[in-house]
Parts: sequence; C-alpha cells; structure tokens
Amino acid sequence: MTDRKRDSAKEPTKSNSLLEVLVERIVTGVFPAGSKISEPELARQFEVSRGPLREAMMRVESLGLVERIPHVGARVVALSPEKLVEIYAVREALEGMAARQACEHITDAEIEGLAVLLDTHQAHIEQVDGASYFHQHGDFDFHYRIIQASRNSKLISLLCDELYHLLRMYRFQSPRSHSRPERALNEHIQILSAIRDRDGELAEMLMRRHILRSRRLIESQLKHEASRHKPRS
Repeated sequence: MTDRKRDSAKEPTKSNSLLEVLVERIVTGVFPAGSKISEPELARQFEVSRGPLREAMMRVESLGLVERIPHVGARVVALSPEKLVEIYAVREALEGMAARQACEHITDAEIEGLAVLLDTHQAHIEQVDGASYFHQHGDFDFHYRIIQASRNSKLISLLCDELYHLLRMYRFQSPRSHSRPERALNEHIQILSAIRDRDGELAEMLMRRHILRSRRLIESQLKHEASRHKPRS
C-alpha cells in the first residue's frame, strides 16, 4: 500500500476520533457556548489535515452543537431557555413513545442491565451528592438505553443523534441547584418497574411525566430570569 493510500484509509478513523473529541469538549464546556471555532487552529492542535477536520466539523454541525454564521464562521451553539423548552416538549412526546415501544421489544437481559445501572446511579448520588448523576452518557445513560430498546430506528436517530448531545450539554452546564437527582432516580425506578411489567401505557405516562417535570423546571427558571431583568417602574 502506498503512503497516499495508507493516509487515505486513515481519514475516516481520524474524522471519527476528532468527532468524539470535539463533541466532548463542546458538551463539557471546554469550548464555551457562543465561542468561535477556528478550523486552522484545530488542525494545528490535533495535527491533522483539513480534510478529516472539515468532515468532523460537518458532523458536529449536523448534531446541532455548532452553527455557521455568515462572515463570522463556526460558533458553538448557545442554548437559550426558550430553545430548551422546545427541545423538552419534543423529547416528552418521543421518549414517551420510546418507553411504550421498549416494553414490546426490550429483552430480560436489558431490563436487568437497567436495574444494575440504577443501582450504580444510586451509589453515585450517595457518594458525590448527586453531582455525577446528570453526567452519565452513552450506554450508561438510562434514557439512552430505553430509546435503544425501542428498536425504532427513527426514534433512535431523532433522540440519540439530533437531541442527545444538546441535552448532555445542558446537563453539564446548567446550575446544579436546579437539579433534583434523588427525585429523578426514583422516577427512573418507577419507569423501569413499568417496563419490567411490560406495561406500555404506564411506562409512556411515567416517562412523559418525568420529562415534563424537567421542562417545567426550565420554564420556571426562564420566568425567574425574566423577572430579574425586568425594568423597575
């Protein structure tokens, strides 16, 4: 294999690894919301050519984490409370549907895996006062596993690709004072119980109620911020 062909074969691997790094840096706030991303600087930093970097940036943009502004360039998205309310409204409906369909398709082994996961989350809450509970992701995320268990490719695409990392970004960067980890865990336990019983109607209702509670918390935060900045007469 020539050097050129060897480099060409490495391009997809470089792009995939770059994608993972870029997503994590945006989600965790290493690249702050609203900050400009310089592709030449990233190419130098990661010691890669512009080709795989451009491909990774396009995929990050497709996930909604980066937006391109004319005459400015690529910037990390800033999640406004209004945008979050919209996302949670969509999430409420779609994840409720996913929970219902998971009752039909989830395996007993996957149910036991979820039970073990919640035991792990309980230990995390007790050890670190809930701080890490909202930072779980991928296969370690309760919601993610239920969505995957729905076996509905369209739901998986919408929730795990288009919305998932935006929600992780919010979890990482939202004030911990607004979180209720113990309550969230208890609600997860109730949802899992309904799924274990294969009760699709109950699982959907509990999941929708669980996400609705989070949406109302954001709406309350939005009203609070608006009242703080309202001019006094």
